[in-house]
Amino acid sequence: MLVTTLAQLRRTALSLPGTAEHAIGSGMVAFIVGGTRFASTGENDTVRLHLPAEEADEMLAAHPTAERLTPAGVRVPLGDVDGQQLNHWVRRAWLAHAPDRLAARAAAAETVVPGEVGDLPRAIGRPATQALAGAGITTLAQVADLTEAELLALHGVGPKAVRVLREALGATGHQLER
Repeated sequence: MLVTTLAQLRRTALSLPGTAEHAIGSGMVAFIVGGTRFASTGENDTVRLHLPAEEADEMLAAHPTAERLTPAGVRVPLGDVDGQQLNHWVRRAWLAHAPDRLAARAAAAETVVPGEVGDLPRAIGRPATQALAGAGITTLAQVADLTEAELLALHGVGPKAVRVLREALGATGHQLER
């Protein structure tokens, strides 16, 4: 099993729209959306996920080392959750606490089809198209307002998608922000 790190938790949480990171003492951080904590780091490299009861039960069943938190959520050692599982559970916690407009946009992004979102190029692929749509970015003009680092911070946008977007922008006489 791959060991999941605090850096991956941070990358995943911060890739979700509207998320802010706040220090909560002793090197621990909380991830907030809409003024509500949805995930945080704990002592001994644990992650706390504030999930609805039904989803907390599902996570507890899937991870024997997870513990229930009161009133809601779970705590689990990061090393006991692989990266894909972590991404899933962090997203579920985020969806449970995100403002309705952000959650609706994220849900709609899951069904987008590459090449059918604004003028975004089909060649960026499904994950990048979903990531951009989930962030409310549906046109090349909006992409041009971003930096490469901002694009790469979106979960699902990789170097290939950035290259394709850069080429598409170049063809229209635009470029990424510096």
